[in-house]
Amino acid sequence: MDRFRMIFQYFQSNSESVMNGICGLLALGSVKMYTSFDFSCPCLPQYNMAYGLGIMFVPPIILFLCGLILNRQSLVMLEEWRRPQGHRKKDLAVIRYMCSSIMQRAMVAPVVWIIVTLLDGKCLICAFSGSMDPEKFVGFADVSTVQVQQLLAKVPCKDDEQTTHAVLVSVLLLFHCFFLITQALGWSILLILIIAAFLARWLRPCFNQATLLQVRHWSNYIDIEQKIFEETCCEHSRLFAHKCILHFFESMRQEIKLHSCSLPGKGEGAEGEEDLLRGITDQDQVNKLLKRWYYEKPPLDVSQGSVGHFCHIKEFAASYSCDKNVLA
Repeated sequence: MDRFRMIFQYFQSNSESVMNGICGLLALGSVKMYTSFDFSCPCLPQYNMAYGLGIMFVPPIILFLCGLILNRQSLVMLEEWRRPQGHRKKDLAVIRYMCSSIMQRAMVAPVVWIIVTLLDGKCLICAFSGSMDPEKFVGFADVSTVQVQQLLAKVPCKDDEQTTHAVLVSVLLLFHCFFLITQALGWSILLILIIAAFLARWLRPCFNQATLLQVRHWSNYIDIEQKIFEETCCEHSRLFAHKCILHFFESMRQEIKLHSCSLPGKGEGAEGEEDLLRGITDQDQVNKLLKRWYYEKPPLDVSQGSVGHFCHIKEFAASYSCDKNVLA
């Protein structure tokens, strides 16, 4: 289970190559799912349209949601958009860039699914088989409306005996033309997307690259900052739990310390644990620290004045207090 968790965390990383790989896997998976799915039209007037359009549009919605879930930046972008102002202003350009990047990657698999269904043509033929006007065809004058709807709905069922009715010859020819139109529409959408990607790729250097570099840099920074903060919280939680357990098992404290020092790397970090936990010794202080991080995001400034400002924000925690003489 831990191995799968590590793999999932790896695929949630901020690397663009990894996210592009995930989009490619989703796109290939959508093609594989459709080709392995044996589409069979119900050939019933009341179900053809719902079934055909459902197969065409419901899986793309699911694939789109999967693309959003697998993209770590989705949660990061929402947190950045909804967070309080604090000591750091929100850059809407960065949020728009992150949203655009997320949507582009999430739309790859759904668009591939829709293009494949258009090239196949079965879904649209099944969906609109019962919507044809019977007055346009000769031979339906002596047939009731219910029978006409049933005959038209059975056009996609090539093995059905009723589709050999002489009256449906012209209908079959029309649906063959409709099938060619759906294929042309699918190829047209694919060609438009390729041309748009080509133009976006080659015309990008013609615009201001400084702004693009800025938004890319700060979008990556927000993601990395969030991951480092979570890692730091996990490390502090581990040390805090370690100290709480030592206090609880007071009679075994010496034995646990000896055992901890005997483990590789534990002896070296003993002083570091004391330094990290100094000043944050109870639940209220930890909750206050996390609350201040959320509501008073520190400004993006690592100068001495900013360090003094950090010290003022976290003055309740001695572990984060700064010696002004040292800074000077």
